Amino acid sequence: MRVCVIGTGYVGLVTGVCLSQIGHNVICIDNNEDKVKLMKAGQTPIYEPGLSELMQSCMAAGRLEFTVDLERGVQNSDILFIAVGTPALPNGESDTRYVEAVARGIGTHLNDGYKVIVNKSTVPIGSGDWVRMIVLDGVAERQKTLVGAGGGGDETTEITAQFDVVSNPEFLREGSAVYDTFNPDRIVLGSNSQKALEMMQELYQPLVDRSFAEDKSLPPVPVVLTDLNSAEMIKYAANSFLATKISFVNEIANICDRVGADVTQVAQGIGLDSRIGTKFLQAGLGWGGSCFPKDVSALIHTADDYGYDAELLKAAVSVNQRQRLIIIEKLQHELKILKGKVVGLLGLTFKPDTDDMRDAPALDLIEQLNRLGAKVKAYDPIVSQSGMSSGLSHVIVETDPERLADGCDALVLVTDWKQFAHLDYGKLASLVNTKIIIDGRNYLDREAAEAAGFRYVGIGH
Repeated sequence: MRVCVIGTGYVGLVTGVCLSQIGHNVICIDNNEDKVKLMKAGQTPIYEPGLSELMQSCMAAGRLEFTVDLERGVQNSDILFIAVGTPALPNGESDTRYVEAVARGIGTHLNDGYKVIVNKSTVPIGSGDWVRMIVLDGVAERQKTLVGAGGGGDETTEITAQFDVVSNPEFLREGSAVYDTFNPDRIVLGSNSQKALEMMQELYQPLVDRSFAEDKSLPPVPVVLTDLNSAEMIKYAANSFLATKISFVNEIANICDRVGADVTQVAQGIGLDSRIGTKFLQAGLGWGGSCFPKDVSALIHTADDYGYDAELLKAAVSVNQRQRLIIIEKLQHELKILKGKVVGLLGLTFKPDTDDMRDAPALDLIEQLNRLGAKVKAYDPIVSQSGMSSGLSHVIVETDPERLADGCDALVLVTDWKQFAHLDYGKLASLVNTKIIIDGRNYLDREAAEAAGFRYVGIGH
């Protein structure tokens, strides 16, 4: 099938590359010329395991191309994905101006033939009909331009726009986005058009059949067919539930700290209940990134718009904000006064296997440590090598864990990168001023750390 993906952020680029990999012809569009040049050269603007190799392979096969030409993408495709950002506004609403601009642009370039316009961006509930209206506005604007250019009344200038809108929310995890695309738990398609739903099912059939899955013997991927509003709600509800689950286990961890229980054992015990499950029960510094904070806030704001006070969701946000300060409390307990002390952070990104630092807990830690007069050092496998550290003020970014440890009064694990599971604790212990390590993800080898002389402090145990 002929596919156009507008927007090449995490969602758009991964979607475009993976659709190309399963056999479709894909045009990816972005209005950033430098970014497009980079991708045309076979380089990805984001770090995502496996993405660069797939992108280069699909380009070489002639099924994937990049351009800034929206008109070309719209007129040479049957399915158009809107995959631009919808960042959170200060009041919690989603900023939909980029979606609006793309929808209007699609309308101004629609040609003869039926199109399916897909909302892949996370948009407010009810946006499906809104996008349809904006596309029609774009069509009307182009019609006026053509009529004016033709002197008016020229029937050859009439535009017949045939399209339907589909909501197709994404459930990708940064750091696992390629894997998640080929091994989805479900595919959600929302529309009032049977024709559009059938085209989308045809598009995704290789994924439904698990032709590109890690385990091809599994049963077909469930396809959930809904109306537009329900599909949009599924996305918000899923992320809000997972965020709430993390806040719940962090609340339990804080109680465990006070009563002498071990939250890792508690999580194992409750996670074996099939109604609960083990996923997202890892206590730590809380959730961050580009999705959970934005989506939970947007759902709270939507509820407020319709006169409902989403108390549980607000509490999940409150617990998460407080959780980021737990590390400060533990540092103060161990070191007493932080002024003049050196604290080393292991990891900066909000999760491993990504270069994304949007709403990362590390940023709150850095801000609070600076406010309290501590010197902050940091090492991150991606940030330290990528040049991204230039945006981190008042932080000394080191190039390896040993340089980080040198002269530190405490080490703090912030991001559970795999390489941190095999630290040389003996070497680190010989370099630090004070042998204190605070494990913000309950991830490190406690026995190895303590054998090297470190005082190990976890979260909830």
